[in-house]
Amino acid sequence: MPVKFENIEAILFDLDGTLIDSAPDLGAAADKMRIDRGMPSMPLAHYRPMAGAGARGMISIAFGLGPDDSGYGELREEFFANYESRMTESTHAFDGVDGLLGALASLGFLWGVVTNKAERFALPLTRSMRLFDSAGTIVAGDTTPHAKPHPAPLLEAARQLGVEPQRCVYVGDDERDIVAGRAAGMLTVAAAYGYLGVRSEVLAWNADATIHKPKDLLNFLSMA
Repeated sequence: MPVKFENIEAILFDLDGTLIDSAPDLGAAADKMRIDRGMPSMPLAHYRPMAGAGARGMISIAFGLGPDDSGYGELREEFFANYESRMTESTHAFDGVDGLLGALASLGFLWGVVTNKAERFALPLTRSMRLFDSAGTIVAGDTTPHAKPHPAPLLEAARQLGVEPQRCVYVGDDERDIVAGRAAGMLTVAAAYGYLGVRSEVLAWNADATIHKPKDLLNFLSMA
């Protein structure tokens, strides 16, 4: 039986892979590192599934290295510099997102963003896109002492909007988004059109609902 989304006042969204497709710029930032080292370029399709994991995901694809490996810190800083120089070149909203946000506003819902992207990137990026002009809050990965899957950033977003967590829905394209939303006491929606991370069995995340395109969200909100 589908979950009834009752008494909802605010919709919170993950950023990369849920509202915007930033994979082209993230992938290009990592691929430049390979090219600069005389390594062959890799297609965007290799980078896309891990774009939601930011530097960690891109470096893992480009070099097969993780945070515990020697030299990872230097690679991460190089990636950050590359990404910062081009993070608005090819990034765009997913089809249907603009219409979804307009519909939410017309229905009287508040909305905002909770992302693990650091403020260094999240704030200038969202300021550069008119899409976010009506957002009531932008909570980044370092806005609070914790990042997702900890519920702290989601709770901070609800506080900034002046809405009780149980009256919020959190929408994301990674399992950690669903974990964080559930821990915050919010209803959760899995965005199956997004990057999906390393675990793509979306139904196994046990979100309250799953959507395959942005405007599908309205079907659940109209049930309230």
